[in-house]
Amino acid sequence: MIVAFSVAPSGTPLDAPAGTGDDASVHTAVAAAVKVVRESGLPNRTSSMFTEIEGEWDEVMEVIKRATEAVGRYGSRVSLVLKADIRPGHTGELDGKVSRLEGALDGIGQ
Repeated sequence: MIVAFSVAPSGTPLDAPAGTGDDASVHTAVAAAVKVVRESGLPNRTSSMFTEIEGEWDEVMEVIKRATEAVGRYGSRVSLVLKADIRPGHTGELDGKVSRLEGALDGIGQ
């Protein structure tokens, strides 16, 4: 399966000093999540809005859970968005789907 997910903190962390929770940027928290994904060893890709990860159901969801927990340290609340392509018996689709799309684009007359 491939899961595209986005995770972001909101609110002030419970242990944050007063006045430190006002920055709207979440790049440090997102970096903590992406680090978890990359260290998992599963095929993955990060874009400006989502991280995609490919593997078996349980292993993918465990990584997403740990990534969400990592982000949770940066706020009192966490928002998680998931989209999954569940296709048993298929692997390598993280790149395969994009490759097929590029081939289709090449075949369309300009």
